[in-house]
Amino acid sequence: MDLFEQENLYKNLLPYDGTVLYFGQILTSQQANAYFDELFRSIAWKHDEAIIYGKRIITRRKVAWYGDHPFSYTYSKTTKHALAWSPVLLELKKMVEQLTEETFNSCLLNLYHDGNEGMAWHSDGEVDLRKNGAIASLSFGAERKFAFKHKMTKEKIELFLAHGSLLVMRDTTQAHWLHRLPPSKRITTARINLTFRQIENHDVTT
Repeated sequence: MDLFEQENLYKNLLPYDGTVLYFGQILTSQQANAYFDELFRSIAWKHDEAIIYGKRIITRRKVAWYGDHPFSYTYSKTTKHALAWSPVLLELKKMVEQLTEETFNSCLLNLYHDGNEGMAWHSDGEVDLRKNGAIASLSFGAERKFAFKHKMTKEKIELFLAHGSLLVMRDTTQAHWLHRLPPSKRITTARINLTFRQIENHDVTT
């Protein structure tokens, strides 16, 4: 299935300036449950860190980064080093690559323990991400709202990301749109998110 066929089967959620395709649930509930349990147990989770206004902030949210190479990845003045792919991540990467017809060489994982943890408005604009390349987001666990906001017009698009679902951001999406995972007090269970990316150089600084 080529990109034209995908955009007709999975309608572009953005009205202009980018492409976001939501594949919906690509796994059965049983499969998704098994992957969630394995990722929760086996991934080398660490609390995320950032330096904001000169102060080191440690979040409740946990992160991990895996990839093909020993990348160094720096954002918010903190540096992370990619770990070697685990068997379960390679399995999921292959599945996502087949569905999206893209190739990825790294994966940033986030563990949100409940709805109190989220992500503020941002775009994935790392220096060495492939320009206008695809980012594939695979979700497990609690269903969460995901929102886009155009940088100029401020138009918003919102959807819910289901357990075992896949969303892909392509083309100029990162240049023109912000996205976020808003907090929700009604959500009491965990969510794991995998974002598969294509990094073109070994060292990344943002």
